[in-house]
Amino acid sequence: MRFLPANLDALIVEQDGLEPTLALLESLRREPIAGIEEMVPAARTLLIRFRPAACSMAALVAAIARRDVSGRAARGDTLIEIPVRYDGEDLAEVAQILGTTPEEVVRRHTGSEYTVAFTGFAPGFAYLTGGHPSFDVPRRATPRTRIPAGAVGLAGTFSGIYPQASPGGWQILGTTPLAMWDLAREVPALLQPGFRVKFVDIATVSVANNPMESAASAPKHLEPLPAAAVEGPALRVRAAGLQTLFQDLGRHGHAGQGVSASGAMDQAACKAANRLVGNPSDAACLETVNGGLRLRSQGDMVVAVTGADAPLEVTAADGRRWPAPRYAPVALADGDEIAIGEPVAGTRCYVAVRGGFGVAPVLGSCSTDTLARVGPPAVAAGDVLAVRAPSASPGLSAVGAPELPPEGLPVPGEDVVLDVVPGPRTDWFTPEALERLAAQRWQVTPQSNRVGLRLAGEVPLARAVQGELPSEGTVAGALQVPPSGQPVLFLADHPLTGGYPVIGAIAPYHLDRAGQIPVNAWVRLRPVGAFAPLQPDPTA
Repeated sequence: MRFLPANLDALIVEQDGLEPTLALLESLRREPIAGIEEMVPAARTLLIRFRPAACSMAALVAAIARRDVSGRAARGDTLIEIPVRYDGEDLAEVAQILGTTPEEVVRRHTGSEYTVAFTGFAPGFAYLTGGHPSFDVPRRATPRTRIPAGAVGLAGTFSGIYPQASPGGWQILGTTPLAMWDLAREVPALLQPGFRVKFVDIATVSVANNPMESAASAPKHLEPLPAAAVEGPALRVRAAGLQTLFQDLGRHGHAGQGVSASGAMDQAACKAANRLVGNPSDAACLETVNGGLRLRSQGDMVVAVTGADAPLEVTAADGRRWPAPRYAPVALADGDEIAIGEPVAGTRCYVAVRGGFGVAPVLGSCSTDTLARVGPPAVAAGDVLAVRAPSASPGLSAVGAPELPPEGLPVPGEDVVLDVVPGPRTDWFTPEALERLAAQRWQVTPQSNRVGLRLAGEVPLARAVQGELPSEGTVAGALQVPPSGQPVLFLADHPLTGGYPVIGAIAPYHLDRAGQIPVNAWVRLRPVGAFAPLQPDPTA
């Protein structure tokens, strides 16, 4: 085993291949180690996120190093048959690569049984192992900008099925009408780790009466609902600004379905907004970017706005106006409007309302994951946001006392310093690149969003190791470096796994600050710790 730091609260265990990785995963599930919160398996690595207060990094490494990974992980009893229409764009090219005919490729693909090894890339996307021994097919040299939902493809030794339309570089053999991801099911992901899978040529069977058959399409929970009158307290959206989403503390514990946590970009600000109106800290807030959000009160209520340093103004029904404070409860009478102006520092504001918003959770969270397309739709002008009655839970006050706003919010003209934990793939970069990571300034480009900040430096980071890195788990804050040499700082909606080397990760205590960095701001990255793998201590 090789232990690689992924952050102060995460590490990657690298092994020789998939079998020992799955054996370790099964061992840790069968005999858990206190403090481990989530595990993300991949082709030859296991990403482990843990709680440092419950288990130190050194103790975790020592405990894992003692595990026996010589056996094979047990396969499940569940067998899923996947009907496929073998008319894919790459079927002929795959046949040419393998030196055979398209018909023989189909015969080989349907003639073997597969196992779901792990999930990632997108909700419901399963990496399938097994199949004919000849299947070792490189990804396309140039990924397609759009692959349809239900597309069945090959990449390396894996088979997989795209749950939704997305860009991708897998070699496409055909499509299936089965929905890989459906929130109407009790467990949305059709394919779970350990399941057995068999592909069936749709031309040879009838699937007309298959109860699982459904057109592969975009998730239905993101379709806008028709406008309807909301009786009782509500906030009417007069203007939604650049982007306004429901966010809470995130959707944890669903890595097995390929779903990452998402959640508020500035978690401290989200908690503070709820605290100020007397809500539980994990209640949903509105997260809005760069101001422009305007809300009208339907009934009397109390709101609070935290996060970015943006001017707030209340307009009464009779036209009177006055400024409102940040980080303090604000009482709104029926017909009052509150507006958030353009921030002078930071970029994201959080709005909480006493009692909480009447929004339905998806997989236990009200957060909207913009990459995975899981969660409520974006808030739009004209929406009416229902407000729940305040909780009667003991210990929750009517409202909280005003708080001091945080200092040092990012400003476009100033350098924003972020601490970086080196690893896990620093050895894929030249010594000069490691020095340049900290020596030069990086500008946040306009292509940045909740998935990640795209950084641009004067000199790109050069790699010492070329070639393709097998996909492995990634953490929030990871600095992934694509072939351009310009890093991408993964944020709340980052993919669960990634295939480009990660040179380091923003320390957890600076993630909220990273979530407030505006476009065109400058970032300086300050390494903390050594550029080296972890070594197990036999005495730990």
